[in-house]
Amino acid sequence: MSAVRNPNPALIVGKYAALAFYLIFALFPLYWLLKIGLTPDALIYSEGTRLFPSEITFSNFTTVIFQTDFVAYFRNSLVVSLGAAFFTTLFAAGAGYAFSRFVFAGKRIIIALMLVTQMFPLLMIIAPIYKIVADLGLLNSLISLIVVYTAFNIPFATFLMQSFFDGIPKDLEDAAMMDGCSRFQALCKVVFPLTLPGLGATLGFVFTAAWSELLFALMLISKNDAMTFPVGLLTFVSKFSVDWGQMMAAGVLALIPSCLFFIFIQRYLVQGLTSGAVKG
Repeated sequence: MSAVRNPNPALIVGKYAALAFYLIFALFPLYWLLKIGLTPDALIYSEGTRLFPSEITFSNFTTVIFQTDFVAYFRNSLVVSLGAAFFTTLFAAGAGYAFSRFVFAGKRIIIALMLVTQMFPLLMIIAPIYKIVADLGLLNSLISLIVVYTAFNIPFATFLMQSFFDGIPKDLEDAAMMDGCSRFQALCKVVFPLTLPGLGATLGFVFTAAWSELLFALMLISKNDAMTFPVGLLTFVSKFSVDWGQMMAAGVLALIPSCLFFIFIQRYLVQGLTSGAVKG
């Protein structure tokens, strides 16, 4: 038997150094966001690019929460993001299953049309979308944002879910149906538990996209009580100045839902696609 080769120490050090550099590079903007949010207004410009502020204050956070409309913006974004994520995942799961398991007339045409919808820049279609929403009487309504976000995220989410369904052997469904299950029962009892990672990934993708979307929220919402968080951030920008401290504090607070959401779904993201399948 050949001796086990010890890993090269230089290679190990280089690997961890590269990982540390990547983490610093990725997390530094978040640190700077928090740093500015904790810096008193009088020191934001005078201290320039110091890594650590000489004085820390939580006044920016308390002002944002208690003296602005941040809570309303926060609530609106949460409703829109959760609604869009739920409906997109629901429709995408059904369409992805159909594309993965069935052969029907016009299947390739439908897939091609869904791909085409992803090629148009948003600025090209914002005017028609505005006209449609206005004709439906849905301007300044959170429902309009949920519908628009759902419509625009369904194509990508459908292909994402189809890839997960393609990774599940059809034999598992066939075996369930041979044991007396209908196709719907086989879908609920066999396929659905195995697609939890796909559902979690789709939910996370759509939630993040809807939470940070600005263009449609800016064009379709003009009333203050219906604004979402990205649009609400613009209220910290006045004609002659920008309230950096409060804007950064609001940005830090806006990270909380996304972090909590991914903590909630992370166990589904790390599950194997066929975990729990019956072994022969």
